[in-house]
Amino acid sequence: MSDSPSTLLGAARLYLSRGYAVIPVPAGKKVPVLKGWTDLRLSERDLPLHFNGTGNIGVLLGEPSGWLVDVDLDCEEAISLAPQFLPPTGAMTGRPGKPASHWWYVCEGAKTRKHQDPVSKKMIVEFRSTGAQTVIGPSIHPSGERYDPLDGDPAVADAAELAACVAALAEAVIKARHGDLPPLRPTLTSAPATDTPSPDAVLRRAEAYLDRIPAAISGSGGHSQTYAAATAMVHGFGLDPDTALRLLVDRYNPRCEPPWTEKELRHKVNDAASKPHDKPRGWLRDAEKPEDLGGVDLSGFMTTPAVLVEPTERDEAPADPGALPDRFLEVPGFVADVMAHNQDTAHRWQPMLALAGAVCLQAVLAGRKVRDERGNRTNLYVVCLAGSGSGKDNARMINKSVLFKAGLNELEGQEDLASDAGLVTAVEAQPAVLFQIDEFGRWLRTIGDPKKAPHLFNVISTLMKMYSSARSVFKGKAYADAKRNKVIDQPCVSLLATTAPEHFKQALTPDAMSDGFMARLIVFETGEMPPRVWQPEKDPPQAIVDAARWWGEFNPAGNLGREHPKPMIVPTTDDARAVFNRLAVKADTEMERPREDVRSIWARVEEKACRLALIYACSRNREKPVIDAVAAEWACGLSEHLTRRVLYLAHEYVSQGEFDAKQKAVLRAMRTAGGRMTRSQMCRVTQHLTQRERDEVIENLKETGRLKEAVEPTAGRSRRVYELLP
Repeated sequence: MSDSPSTLLGAARLYLSRGYAVIPVPAGKKVPVLKGWTDLRLSERDLPLHFNGTGNIGVLLGEPSGWLVDVDLDCEEAISLAPQFLPPTGAMTGRPGKPASHWWYVCEGAKTRKHQDPVSKKMIVEFRSTGAQTVIGPSIHPSGERYDPLDGDPAVADAAELAACVAALAEAVIKARHGDLPPLRPTLTSAPATDTPSPDAVLRRAEAYLDRIPAAISGSGGHSQTYAAATAMVHGFGLDPDTALRLLVDRYNPRCEPPWTEKELRHKVNDAASKPHDKPRGWLRDAEKPEDLGGVDLSGFMTTPAVLVEPTERDEAPADPGALPDRFLEVPGFVADVMAHNQDTAHRWQPMLALAGAVCLQAVLAGRKVRDERGNRTNLYVVCLAGSGSGKDNARMINKSVLFKAGLNELEGQEDLASDAGLVTAVEAQPAVLFQIDEFGRWLRTIGDPKKAPHLFNVISTLMKMYSSARSVFKGKAYADAKRNKVIDQPCVSLLATTAPEHFKQALTPDAMSDGFMARLIVFETGEMPPRVWQPEKDPPQAIVDAARWWGEFNPAGNLGREHPKPMIVPTTDDARAVFNRLAVKADTEMERPREDVRSIWARVEEKACRLALIYACSRNREKPVIDAVAAEWACGLSEHLTRRVLYLAHEYVSQGEFDAKQKAVLRAMRTAGGRMTRSQMCRVTQHLTQRERDEVIENLKETGRLKEAVEPTAGRSRRVYELLP
């Protein structure tokens, strides 16, 4: 893209005014990197945040841009033959090395289709629509060439006709390269009999078959169901693998929950094509009653009997570590004093909230002033799960009061963050800062979904960068005006946030668990609602205020400590190192699992333990802190316990589709009922399900060995009961 921000921003505004949905793409790249970019919908006021320096511009295709579509010609033959096959249009773009390689149309209802060379597997032409994007001028290609701007008027075209034109163009390229090889037609391996249906009829029959068979639902035999569909295409209908894959992508995959990637579908097609089967090739193609194919027993042409659930790593249930043991509530020194003051003033005593608040207070007081031998700082992101009226405000009020009494009011940040730019400005003004935020659930629900609240999503991204910049330098967005560029040396940002448990559980999605922000959180849960007691308001004890003032006056870097801190190094004993190493081995073992969400969460468990141990040491002896085995055991045990608890909650609530969510809801209800439930009780707690849905869930849980059903005699009619299995 041009180095001029005005050119970049001006182009984005022009495209938006034409009804095109624009997205940012890194400079010199063709692919966006922003998570959730397919759902990004930028407004006029959002553009300066995303197009404010060097970079490229992409346009979302299909529905987001009023059904603007792109026919991308990926080879010289396609560019040369395009005028013979494609309808004329007033909008064609390219670059000096590939002029007129993108033909633009407005084509309502169009679907993305890719046409590859059947021999080399290289792309010939792409018909891009909803779910895809194309980089447009004045962006810069990775080769250094500038793209043409999209300034013409795209022709309006019928979706089916344009798709047929693109397919004909691809077929012409293939014919020019390989002669009469029919790559886009089903390949019949034996000479067809006189009554064998034509290739077009076979395709129509195969499409109808895919439309009628059940879709793959994760947790309900999805792997086996999809393998059966692939086998039906390549073996039952005798289609070549490329055609079978295209049909599965277009007709079957959109109904699956969640949809498969093209790589996964190709793997199943290749397996189905290479393995032996019980029935003759083409048996579905040659069936006498094609209208009945939707009712065919799929297990008849599978190499192994169908199973409802294919055992995978995702089905392994992590153990619930239970409530936090009391030993983790004991931190000597400053933290203990703050917790005792919390108990003396709390209308509802919540030791977990008191611990979280006191640890965060110590974290910000020691921010930028201490570090351990490996460079870890004291900044923490703590989230407390507590219901309304449970006493979650007391810890925040105590922190606020202590900082005010000690003359350190500047260490507390704002109670709400409106934008990422506001966050950076606040941290620039006070690099060691504690943000205390209530109702944090709405922030968590933006992880991986910028469409819900783009400004909150950007705040989360900035917090992630600041978390890892505590030992180095944070650099904000690049602006043409150098005065606007933000550089902060060793920011130490801590977060004490509270949210309702149900809001946190709603945020536990597959994307969120794999996202780096969730892995950075230390999550505390409160237990049952404690009884309310009458407590008078009290000022913080003088010992707590004096300790806070000591930290405020402690400046190991001298006069330059605020701008360029040189933290005091807190030593770690050999015994403590051994404790950290044991936790690291556990984490490495857990990260060997294939699940991305598990690896992401375990990747930071030792780092969080190191920060907690540093805080423990500073609380116990602020003048001569040392991380010994006691501090390490406390920190590693706490970090591991809270990590296992989050993974347990994720297993309970993260679902791989609608059916899986229904199963987990039934299992949670069973556990709440003590593992045993009558049929009438089951119907009451699952009344949000239809009878058919309920029966399907129960049947699958029985088949997968998680539930058993029995009939018990009573004085009257017998009754059905369900019991959870180990």
